[in-house]
Amino acid sequence: MTGTAKQIAALPVHWEKNGKLRVLMVTSRDSGRWVMPKGWLMDGKKPWRAAEIEALEEAGALGFISSVPVGIYHYQKGLGRGRKVRCRVTVYPMVVERLKRRWKERDERKRHWFSIRKAANLVDEDDLAALLRSIADAPEAHPAFADLRKAS
Repeated sequence: MTGTAKQIAALPVHWEKNGKLRVLMVTSRDSGRWVMPKGWLMDGKKPWRAAEIEALEEAGALGFISSVPVGIYHYQKGLGRGRKVRCRVTVYPMVVERLKRRWKERDERKRHWFSIRKAANLVDEDDLAALLRSIADAPEAHPAFADLRKAS
C-alpha cells in the first residue's frame, strides 16, 4: 500500500459534574497501548457513522456523535512483516450516554476514562497527543464540542 490511507476515529467524551471533560480510551489489540476507537472507512456509511460504530465495537460506547470533525492526526500503521502505511485519521467527538457491559471486543481490549491531558500523555502518536492537548486547552472553542455539550 502506498500513499496515505484514510481512517476515522471516535473521541468518546463526557463532562463531569464539575465541568471537566473526560475521554474514554481503549487499548489496542496488538500492543495494549492506549488509543481512541478507530478503523477504516466503511462502504455506504458516512465517516462519523463509521466512527460511531467503532466506538460501539471497540469500547461499548453509545451516545451522540458529531458530524463535524474535531481534528485529524497521522500515524504509521504496522501491517505485519515490517510493512507500514501512513494513515490520516479524522476524529469525530462523541458524547457517551451509556457504556455497554457486553460489547463486541470486550475480551480483546480494556477501556478507561482519563482526563484529556492524561490521555495525551499516554498515547504513542505525537500528532494524536498534540490534538488531545489542543482540545484540553479549550474544548468548547470547537463548534463540534459546543453542539455536543448542548445535546448532552
